[in-house]
Amino acid sequence: MPATHADIDDFLAQRRIAMVGVSRSPHDFSRSLFRELCAKGYDVVPVNPSAQDIEGKQSFARVQDIVPQVDAALIITAPGQTEQVVRDCAEAGVRRVWMHRGGGQGSVDAKAVAFCNKNGIRLVEGHCPFMFLPETSFFHRVHGFVLKITGKYPEAKAA
Repeated sequence: MPATHADIDDFLAQRRIAMVGVSRSPHDFSRSLFRELCAKGYDVVPVNPSAQDIEGKQSFARVQDIVPQVDAALIITAPGQTEQVVRDCAEAGVRRVWMHRGGGQGSVDAKAVAFCNKNGIRLVEGHCPFMFLPETSFFHRVHGFVLKITGKYPEAKAA
């Protein structure tokens, strides 16, 4: 079932969010999203098994390792890793997941989506959080506008 604006608003209402797959490279897109979420007041917890810290914050190998627990998880991994990540989220008690997609497939994986639906995990399947953050840059507002005119923007509420 496609994400609704209510799903997105619910996810963004969470203040402590794991960002799974954030890059070690400071120039990567995921790092700019990480910095923007932090600037907007989110307590973003990086998850990358190959990093000890990201942007001065302790990085964790898996969602289950995060203490205290997060409220939600934003997944920016390759789609082949997403199913394991949502299983990790379920094991850690995380009930809100966003599978990032800015273009192409992004992190969305059919088996991971089915797992979330079967296990009561509230899911934002696709989309880029930049489009939904207040006072976002012009480029991201244009991206949202394009989705609106093509009919792919999330609906205001579930049908």
